[in-house]
Formats: sequence, structure tokens, C-alpha cells
Amino acid sequence: MFAALGDPTRIALIEHLFRKGPASVTALSARATVTRQAITKHLRVLEDAGLVKHRRVGRETIFELSPARVAAAQRALDAISREWDERLGRLRHMVES
Repeated sequence: MFAALGDPTRIALIEHLFRKGPASVTALSARATVTRQAITKHLRVLEDAGLVKHRRVGRETIFELSPARVAAAQRALDAISREWDERLGRLRHMVES
């Protein structure tokens, strides 16, 4: 999951879907600096990680966030953040003593 989130283009896709909701590959490619085919590949990586899912509507493929998996990523990142905050606090206390 975190490997999938390690790419700026994929992060931008996640942010777009979070802010604007489900979108077609065409809409997601509109402002991208890479090709539509590249966007499709990035979306497949996100889908393989369980972060997005797709459905067909006519001839279009619509992608949307998978809320449970995104929430799991958020919880994991929050736990890592708390751990780092604690470690940095201990280091600061040790340095100031």
C-alpha cells in the first residue's frame, strides 16, 4: 500500500478522488503531465493496493476511493507519526538535560 503511495502522480490521483469524488480516466488525465495510458497504469497500481476501485459506466471506467483501505492507511500513518513524535520528544529531553 505504501509503495503505491510513494509516487507523486499517484498521490495526486488520490487527492483528486478525495476532493472531487469518483472520476473517469479522461477526467483524471485532463490536468496530468503524463499520458492517459500512464494515468491508467498508475490507477491500476492503486487498485492493486486496494486504495481505489473501478466500475464501468457505458464506455467509461470510473475510479473511486476505497474508503476502508484509505482509512487503514491513515491509521497506520497516524501510528507511525505518534511513534516518531515520542522518539523525538525523548531525544529532545535527553539533549536538553
